[in-house]
Amino acid sequence: MIILIGGSTHTGKTALSQRLIEKYHYPCMSLDHLKMGLIRSGHTSLTAEDDDKMTDLLWPIVKEMIKSAIENDQNMIIEGCYFPYDWREYFEPDYLKNIRMVFLVMSPKYIEEHFKDIKNYASIVENRGDDSYCKKELLLRDNQICFEMCKKHGCEYILIDNEYSVDINI
Repeated sequence: MIILIGGSTHTGKTALSQRLIEKYHYPCMSLDHLKMGLIRSGHTSLTAEDDDKMTDLLWPIVKEMIKSAIENDQNMIIEGCYFPYDWREYFEPDYLKNIRMVFLVMSPKYIEEHFKDIKNYASIVENRGDDSYCKKELLLRDNQICFEMCKKHGCEYILIDNEYSVDINI
């Protein structure tokens, strides 16, 4: 089974991935690590802020990695911000039955009421360093876009609304 976890920044993708690693013992790949490897190695002139362009760069590679893992009967978790919402269109039905894609989306209410908590838990799994770029307005905008795109493309999503309680079972 391939588990894909998408969503905007600071929604808990890495934390959920860590819990799934512990629960299912699947290997995990962070798209942020792949992105930074390409940037630091000089294989792209894109920057960490070029989200849409980074999705266009990473997705052809990631989708073929997913296919290879399925063909080899391997399980994997892949988490990050760089999944296209029309991801299903890139796979034949035999592949799709082995993929579970979930987007994490925070409601405006949750962001308004828990912004301080969101910032406090930002480095619970990984050291984010300086995340001063993460403003309430950014989270409100990006989560609204994610929510709308999930609905438009029929993507599975977990809406974080009253409390942060996120888990998936396979």
